[in-house]
Amino acid sequence: MMESISYYLDRVFPDFEPELKQRLTKDCILKTIPADEVIMRTGQYIKHTLLIGSGRVKLYRQGDDGEEAFIYYLEPGNACALSMICNTKQEASEIMAKTVEDTVAIMIPIQMMDELMQQYKTWYYFVIANYRARFEELLVVFDNVVFRGMDERLEFYLKKQFENSRNQILSITHQEIANDLNTSREVISRLLKKMEQDKKIRLLRNNIEWLSSGKPG
Repeated sequence: MMESISYYLDRVFPDFEPELKQRLTKDCILKTIPADEVIMRTGQYIKHTLLIGSGRVKLYRQGDDGEEAFIYYLEPGNACALSMICNTKQEASEIMAKTVEDTVAIMIPIQMMDELMQQYKTWYYFVIANYRARFEELLVVFDNVVFRGMDERLEFYLKKQFENSRNQILSITHQEIANDLNTSREVISRLLKKMEQDKKIRLLRNNIEWLSSGKPG
């Protein structure tokens, strides 16, 4: 049975003031989105801002040839800051978003954004905190691209994946990693093999195990 909007607001967004929770419960929609579904496309005008109640959403840029450049993930308690910007300026999206897992999202209509910012302090601070967190994530992406070699980028990427999954085994293919890091599968496979030789990971079929001797974080 699907939980209610109030359930996710109380459990995942506890800092929202009661009046804000009442407003969101009254005027928003709760949507369950299956894994691997594209929910935002480049050039699309956004009608809703998403509050993530459960699951995981990947944000990325897509090149003319279909190649992908990973930006960051949205997880429970997050909102899509980039969609908020598009909503406010009524501009088309310049990013793609796809669910990595089955995801439950609270869909906030675009028309509500200005009113929520003006009337509810907890929403205002939440939006500002999201902008700051996403900006810091983009700085990390920039630093990785400019200042790190691919081997360092891969290790940093995997550490973040394991930290976010809170699991010692990560279900991911070499091609998916290559897409996120904007490189070839062959390069990733070679670097993963080197990490395995260094006893940082163990390679399994479509899975990677992070060994205790190299535990992330």
